Amino acid sequence: MSQMLPPNPSGGPDLPDPTDEAAVELTKDAGKARNTRGTSLWGDAFRRLRKNPVAIAGAIIVLLFVLVAILAPILAPYPGDALPGREYITPTHIPGPGELPQFPLGLDKFGGDELSKLIWGAQASLTIGVVSTIFGLAGGMLLGALAGGFGGWVESVIMRFVDIMLSIPSLLLAVSIAAILGQTPMAVMIAIGVAQVPIFARLLRSSMISQRSSEYVLAARSLGLSRGTIAVDHMLPNSMGPVIVQATLTLATAVIDAAALSFLGLGGGRPETAEWGRMLTYAQDSLAIAPQLAFFPGLCIAITALGFTLFGESLREALDPKSRTK
Repeated sequence: MSQMLPPNPSGGPDLPDPTDEAAVELTKDAGKARNTRGTSLWGDAFRRLRKNPVAIAGAIIVLLFVLVAILAPILAPYPGDALPGREYITPTHIPGPGELPQFPLGLDKFGGDELSKLIWGAQASLTIGVVSTIFGLAGGMLLGALAGGFGGWVESVIMRFVDIMLSIPSLLLAVSIAAILGQTPMAVMIAIGVAQVPIFARLLRSSMISQRSSEYVLAARSLGLSRGTIAVDHMLPNSMGPVIVQATLTLATAVIDAAALSFLGLGGGRPETAEWGRMLTYAQDSLAIAPQLAFFPGLCIAITALGFTLFGESLREALDPKSRTK
């Protein structure tokens, strides 16, 4: 049986016998516990994302999309509305990839460089997607915070209005708003943003409702804080996690919706303007002789939406306690 050393002369706790392996292991475990630091929710989520290959793949796609959009003036060989190859276009032939060395991906039906149009189209799609998502997020947060923070008749009125908006298909609502506001890029952004408002409103409201009975809310009420102060300063910051995840997923939907509205002719701008949805629209007449004009922008839309979806779903799993694994 192991023996304990004499009492510590300094008056501290008795030290374990070095020959006692169990006592030594307990001392090591205690030291590790003291050195272990807690992590925040977002810090833990970031650690999980770094180990998730799906999240890494989605982040790479999104990062490439953003870099191409930002660096479009540098990467694109020609301006977005330039028509450098008009003399090569005939009624029966549109040069495709590899036919002309100065145009690697060929030309479109107007004589524009297809590669330049795709690069500038990334910038247009990113702008529409981000701005429309900001519009929808701002409107949804306002309605959701009022409904979830105050409750009562305020919640009933707001949620009935949200239910009316949800009863209309989002794309149909966006088409109606864009048709009313006019055929301009700003009208498309507003239309897509308004169609996204009910999603963010319901999500934030349900997240804030789950916070109403939390201990910190009860403590704030006992201190005499007003309902508005509790909702804005305490409940809202703790309810933003699911909303941020939804915003990441909504970016993918916004890119697709922007392409759909441009495909329907509601995006505005000249026909030769670089935008992926508009490129799909004007590729229909040339599918028989130049199918690549529809393939390239469609592929860009699909890959971009896939990147945002992969990253958003991975972020959702990283923030969801039920789906976490050790």
